[in-house]
Amino acid sequence: MEEKEAVCRGVELAYGELSGAPPPRDCTAACCHGGAKMAVLAYSLGKREINQHFTIKNAKLISLVAVLLLLVFHAASRYYEGGDSCEWLLSRGRYLGEDVWQPYGCMMHKYKSIEAKTCLSEKRVAFVGDSRIRQLFYSFIKIINPERKEEGIKHEDISFEDKSYSIKVVTRCSRPRSCHGNLRKCLHVLYETSVTWWLPIVMSVLTVYPFTQWSIKLHGGSSEALQQYKVNLTAIMGQLEKLAEHGEVYWVLQDPVNEEVLSENRKMITNQQLELYNEAAVDVLNSSKRNGRSRVRLVAASRQAALETIIKSDDGLHLPESTRSVGAMILMNSVCNKILRPIDGSCCQTLRAPNLLQKLSALFFLGSAVVIMVFHILGNNRHRRHVPPDVESLEEKKPATAAVPPGPKAPFQALCRMGVIMGYFYLCDRADVFMKEQKFYTHSTFFIPLIYIFVLGVFYSDNSKEAKLLNREQTDEWKGWMQLVILIYHISGASAFIPVYMHVRVLVAAYLFQTGYGHFSFFWLKGDFGLYRVCQVLFRLNFLVLVLCVVMDRPYQFYYFVPLVTFWFVVIYTTMAMWPQILQKTANSSGVWHFGVLAKLLGLLMFICFFAFSQGVFERVFSVWPISKLFELNGSIHEWWFRWKLDRFAVIHGMLFAFIYLVLQKRQVLSEGKGETLFSAKISNFLLFLSVVSFITYSIWASSCKTKTECNEMHPYISVVQILAFILIRNIPGYARSIYSSFFAWFGKISLELFICQYHIWLAADTKGILVLIPGNPSLNILVSTFIFVCVAHEISLITNDLAQVVIPKDSMALLKRLGAMGILSLVILLVSRAGQPTPGA
Repeated sequence: MEEKEAVCRGVELAYGELSGAPPPRDCTAACCHGGAKMAVLAYSLGKREINQHFTIKNAKLISLVAVLLLLVFHAASRYYEGGDSCEWLLSRGRYLGEDVWQPYGCMMHKYKSIEAKTCLSEKRVAFVGDSRIRQLFYSFIKIINPERKEEGIKHEDISFEDKSYSIKVVTRCSRPRSCHGNLRKCLHVLYETSVTWWLPIVMSVLTVYPFTQWSIKLHGGSSEALQQYKVNLTAIMGQLEKLAEHGEVYWVLQDPVNEEVLSENRKMITNQQLELYNEAAVDVLNSSKRNGRSRVRLVAASRQAALETIIKSDDGLHLPESTRSVGAMILMNSVCNKILRPIDGSCCQTLRAPNLLQKLSALFFLGSAVVIMVFHILGNNRHRRHVPPDVESLEEKKPATAAVPPGPKAPFQALCRMGVIMGYFYLCDRADVFMKEQKFYTHSTFFIPLIYIFVLGVFYSDNSKEAKLLNREQTDEWKGWMQLVILIYHISGASAFIPVYMHVRVLVAAYLFQTGYGHFSFFWLKGDFGLYRVCQVLFRLNFLVLVLCVVMDRPYQFYYFVPLVTFWFVVIYTTMAMWPQILQKTANSSGVWHFGVLAKLLGLLMFICFFAFSQGVFERVFSVWPISKLFELNGSIHEWWFRWKLDRFAVIHGMLFAFIYLVLQKRQVLSEGKGETLFSAKISNFLLFLSVVSFITYSIWASSCKTKTECNEMHPYISVVQILAFILIRNIPGYARSIYSSFFAWFGKISLELFICQYHIWLAADTKGILVLIPGNPSLNILVSTFIFVCVAHEISLITNDLAQVVIPKDSMALLKRLGAMGILSLVILLVSRAGQPTPGA
């Protein structure tokens, strides 16, 4: 009985925690019977146990240790196993899908025609080998000219020339019977002709594909023929090395065959025989190495790809076109990545030297560390971290005791922590320390993680402190689950699937809707248009991005969402602050003022429409220096125009919704008590039905879109339907407003940092790929990188709060002085970055 009473008391605590209501009086009868009550107890105690041991402080310590261990692991791996990404590209990889090849540890760029022509301009490329090398030749030139067809007489030399770019690609020794045993002579001819057209060029490429299959076919796979092959290969290695002095030479290993479908006259060509010849080639190449490396590069990755696709071969010998394209793209990446340096082509790229601003930023953070050491020596340790406010509302949680003003050591501690984090950012996405892989979308990579996070969101559910529509806990929850969906969308490459793309577009619009709703509500209710408030918001929105612009050498517009939110905050502030300033207390005295607010919103709508239908004016306004530095990306404001236009009405929708809601709330039209339905039963049921129908209708429309362009044209006008439908479904039922997910709300408080940090320490290559901390295990890699990424984002939110207390003082004169100093510093940085840019034509 005592044990039963103890369990009952536990259920009482759980019941009170979860429901907020007193438990039944007869505990033994009401609480200790039924599996449901025991489930409630297990749920509450399990959640409490998790929260007790797994704190954010412990998580950050674990993530720091993990980063240090990973750095040691990758450094040791590169030292002992080799860290040449070109070798990774040429030697191994795996298929992500039927036609998507992923090299080990680096990203392979998919070259387009214009890129290939630019890279190979004034260059010569030669392919030496049999019919399979001829197929590789055709796949290679199809990258240069996709319209080129496989033409030419069988076993004759073929050439391709693009005179506009002075490109020439040829095959040599295409007669296997005559060239068998005379490959040395064939290469000698190539070397002799280099006097006329190989030596003068910047670079030449020679791909050699041995006549192994013909050796096996003509000699029945005899061991004597294999030995002679090895002798001949050793003899020509000197000529290959000489050719490699003037260009790049690749030796392609023999691809496998599908023995079951080979014709009778090819039955003697077996994979076992081919493997013996490949081993012989590898032995000869290894023996020719100087200083641990041969000038002749071995291409084994194409053979590895062929092992998985040879079964699709029509004749058992020649590879499917998709596999040949993989081999051609591997060669193109090996030759061109170091020249064109594509963002999503990390294989075969050397590190860029840090620019002046990056070096200065490193010195700045190191200086902060030195100051910390000086303070430590002097014994000045007074510091108390402030409770971080919400980025949008800036409503701080009041601590139980009065907060101690930050001491002189506090900002330097924050900068020192920021310096360590920025060092991690640089190592992840600018240094050649960690590996990178490309994205590949499948429905499972998007929807399975989605199910996981929503299960966690439901598990961590709590009672709301208030039951008002869009209360603070609910908006944090909203921002949190939207941000998690967007993160999964980015890492899975789900933008390739149009229905998912369109629903995520609604989530971005919903963020801007919340921006309009939140800032309008603040100004309408509090009327605080002071400079301190403006600077606080702008600092919190932009601090991390501005630091990353310097450290990662990225333009401000690269982090498009922050410029977008910053721009719309300034617009909202201007709209509400301009004469006449209409606040709720002003409107309460006379209902006529409500029309004044509507007039302001109408003026804002006209302003938006004017710019939306006047692209020329828009571009001229935002192309003026130094404003252009904030909105240009790669020398153009097209990206800013696209982003701005896509969600141009979302903010004004949020402002209008906030105005209508606050007016209805003031007139006590809404029922916002706990458990109360927002409207009367009939109205509530009608609105819920309408919302569900609207929600489903939008999803059907988004799923029926054929192109992104078609969908994006309609998106600005109809995205608000999905947003309003969600708000009503989430808020009309009283029980729905009374609970929220603390899991999602936690992420919602750091949603801005999550969105920005993903660019460099979760994704890679400026979001084009995925950061690889744990090679060879994609699932574990995602778990580890995500854990570190979330911890870093949370720490940056605290650092931003610490620095905001110091950088943005409440005293007006001190604030003006700080703004003047920051303005001068910003101008100097702009001038330095402008001076560091290469001049056109240089």
